[in-house]
Amino acid sequence: MTENAVVKELLEAGAHFGHLTSVWHPKMKDYIFTQRNRIHIIDLEKTADRLDKAYAFVRELIANGQTLLFVGTKKQAQQIIEEESSRCGMCYVNQRWIGGTLTNFDTIQSRINYLVGLEDRQIKEELEHLPKKEKAKIEKEISRLNIKIGGFKEMDTLPGALFVVDIIKDKIALSEAKKLYIPVVAIVDTNCNPEEVDYPIPANDDAIKAIKLICSRIANAVLEGKQVREQEQLEMVSIEGQEMEEGIELLASYSFSPDEEQPAKAPQEQAEEPPEQEVKEQPKEQV
Repeated sequence: MTENAVVKELLEAGAHFGHLTSVWHPKMKDYIFTQRNRIHIIDLEKTADRLDKAYAFVRELIANGQTLLFVGTKKQAQQIIEEESSRCGMCYVNQRWIGGTLTNFDTIQSRINYLVGLEDRQIKEELEHLPKKEKAKIEKEISRLNIKIGGFKEMDTLPGALFVVDIIKDKIALSEAKKLYIPVVAIVDTNCNPEEVDYPIPANDDAIKAIKLICSRIANAVLEGKQVREQEQLEMVSIEGQEMEEGIELLASYSFSPDEEQPAKAPQEQAEEPPEQEVKEQPKEQV
């Protein structure tokens, strides 16, 4: 897709509308095109450029076997985050960010294991043998935990990077990622500090269409990265198979034909004959 086509899509999605000029962040100056009716207008050409850089980063990240955690807890982003992350097979957080999700991952992992264990019992119909009240209690607990941590219950290691819709709303997630040196890709509106993000995408972080468009592009980058990784793995298997065939052919070339002269055997050592014993002359009997 050409840059002009991307700019057009961003324009139609309303990604260019920033916040009121009275609440802007000075470090967003380079991304602001103008102001209209006391509202800052974002330079969409720079948005397209930054989106392209973020796309390339995510694609390479996934191609290298790492994961991306989608984060968007504001109301406008919740459903979009769930849909797009699920489409590309990544984990997500679309409810309140639980403090320590990254920095205290071992504790969070224990809660995930607890939830998975309850769901496993439910799948095996073990709950059917419990009293009705006890069964209802466990089912309620499963539902509660799924709302809180269900989006990332398959995350068994820390993610390679975060994609955040609103870095002000989800500032705790941003803070934890920075502490652990986890790269962050994020939408930054005119009231945000772009220097807090590794891959900022200047755009309207409130418009549903803009959020959908950018999330969709990031999800596409994940899918493309997966394709690259699968292709590389197939090529690796093909190379290994070819090397094995060449090795077999090489071994076959070393086989001997019946007419070939066999190496001479070492002569067997002859057993030494014992030395002849001297026959002593018997003294003649005297008559």
